[in-house]
Amino acid sequence: MYASDGRPRELKVDLVAVVAAVTDNDPRALTISQGSALPAGPFEMGHRSLQAGLRDWVEQQTGQALGYIEQLYTFADRDRIPEEQARRAISISYLGLTRDEWSEGGPPRDWQSWYDYFPWEDHRAGAPSIIADAILPPLRAWTEQQGGKAREERRQRIAIGFGIDGRPWNEELVLQRYELLYEAALVEEALRDGGGARAPHIPGRPMIADHRRILATGIARLRTKIKYRPVVFELMPPVFTLLQLQRAVEALAGRLVHKQNFRRLIEQQELVEETGETMSETGGRPAKLFRFRPAVLMERSAAGTKLSVSRS
Repeated sequence: MYASDGRPRELKVDLVAVVAAVTDNDPRALTISQGSALPAGPFEMGHRSLQAGLRDWVEQQTGQALGYIEQLYTFADRDRIPEEQARRAISISYLGLTRDEWSEGGPPRDWQSWYDYFPWEDHRAGAPSIIADAILPPLRAWTEQQGGKAREERRQRIAIGFGIDGRPWNEELVLQRYELLYEAALVEEALRDGGGARAPHIPGRPMIADHRRILATGIARLRTKIKYRPVVFELMPPVFTLLQLQRAVEALAGRLVHKQNFRRLIEQQELVEETGETMSETGGRPAKLFRFRPAVLMERSAAGTKLSVSRS
């Protein structure tokens, strides 16, 4: 691979981890550098595999040992990371799921809420005001800069992405929404990358390089997977109430789940079993404690949840 001046261009391969947990009904991502970056490091010759390299970097940087991980996406867009123009950077990202557990003697873990980076994504209390107040007006102005077919295409993308003009909100379109905001130069990363000087940029914490884009991809993947695979098991303590399980799913989806339908689906699919114990939950009678059935834990890749998401 060569640069425009004919010199050999170095190829750099980075491993980036989107590690998710749910704490106090808040979906969180494991970060480094005071929340400005995801755990990451270069793939080195000493790593026996990509996954082994990723696990090494995450544990070195955060002290968090990873359980379940899966490859997420490979990012190689040169124009999104201008500082890497002299060497082509490829970022291979992974999604990891874990529990936010404290361990003595390790480095402090820096868990940040997803919604600090994407405040427009949490619809558990209805559509956040930031969409109507801070996002749609500049997006519409950006649309009007085009004419004809291009203008109509932008209008449709905004309507689909943000659930307006009769379109439903689709919680899985996390990346598409972020890409729209990036193209319209409404996020700080776009301004940093030379995308213009529209002001002000909308609220939401920026991250280095393409890390917020990678985080958006991880959130979208997880929101999709919780509907047909019981990956939420990886995020739960050994025993829990059905309400705690429901709240964890809602936190990840950013949407409310219909309580009765949720419980009916959990029971029909025989995902959990009672422990015979109860615990007191705030404002109500003691609730039964459950655990995931051993057979489900062994066959999690084949089981499904098919969650019913409230559209109210």
